[in-house]
Amino acid sequence: MENHQHNHFAEKREGNKRGLIIALSITTIIMILEFFGGLFTNSLALLSDSGHMLSDASSMALSLMAIWFASRPPSSNKTYGYYRFEILAALFNGVTLFVIAGFIVKEAIQRFNDPPTVASGTMIIIAFIGLAANLLSAVTLLKKADVKENINLKSAYIHIIGDALGSVGAILAGLLMLLFDWYIADPIISMVVALLILKSAWSVLKQSIHILMEGSPLMINKKEVLALLENIKGVENVHDLHIWTITSGLDSLTCHILIGEESDEQVILQKAINLILDNYKIEHTTIQIEKSNLQHQELNI
Repeated sequence: MENHQHNHFAEKREGNKRGLIIALSITTIIMILEFFGGLFTNSLALLSDSGHMLSDASSMALSLMAIWFASRPPSSNKTYGYYRFEILAALFNGVTLFVIAGFIVKEAIQRFNDPPTVASGTMIIIAFIGLAANLLSAVTLLKKADVKENINLKSAYIHIIGDALGSVGAILAGLLMLLFDWYIADPIISMVVALLILKSAWSVLKQSIHILMEGSPLMINKKEVLALLENIKGVENVHDLHIWTITSGLDSLTCHILIGEESDEQVILQKAINLILDNYKIEHTTIQIEKSNLQHQELNI
């Protein structure tokens, strides 16, 4: 059973790697196209969208590196292995997103007073290509990778959707400029893209910091876990319960369980392990079974 669960985790990571490689390749090609297209057409909307794609490409590249690091075996001083590198990569990506959004906002403000002329026709064509690429990348990640549980892949997916919206915005701005010569639409759309980047960045930063601070997994309620374990026949109380995430999709739990003097330690331990696995999919559990005659110092956390 343990080997089956380990293999399933490894298969998910292999699927994540394949999905990331395909999406990264698509994103990089379109990022370069939009960057030079923005320079050629003088469109800040295209340049800002290429900046958003750069953040996506960086995120996916870091995620690939994190998967490679995570495949390394634990060492004597890294007993949990290198899984946390994924979370560090997501944190770095979130900070980078804030910096990119800041540059876009600064440039957009400067263009509000004197919007430059933009080659809107070419801009629209390039934005359509970007939109198609974004949708293709999003579908690839949905089919091949775990975008629901993995924070890096989830952030990459959200960013790609944000890019798609940015491309839609660039198309809209291009049409307004082409039909009505409203060149101020370009910095306005750029500000909207910047807000999308900031929204994604905040979500990534918040979740990354929560994991690094050993916060409980968002879908697990500590009080419910306590009640579940204390309902086991023979259990008197559960204390020193800690639940945290090592990396996305890999949670851990430790606790002490005080049982009655006549209760069977091994039977209760097995029931507790099974309940945690069945209800919360946590495989890495460390449970200390105690009876009233066991004395240890009071713990601070």
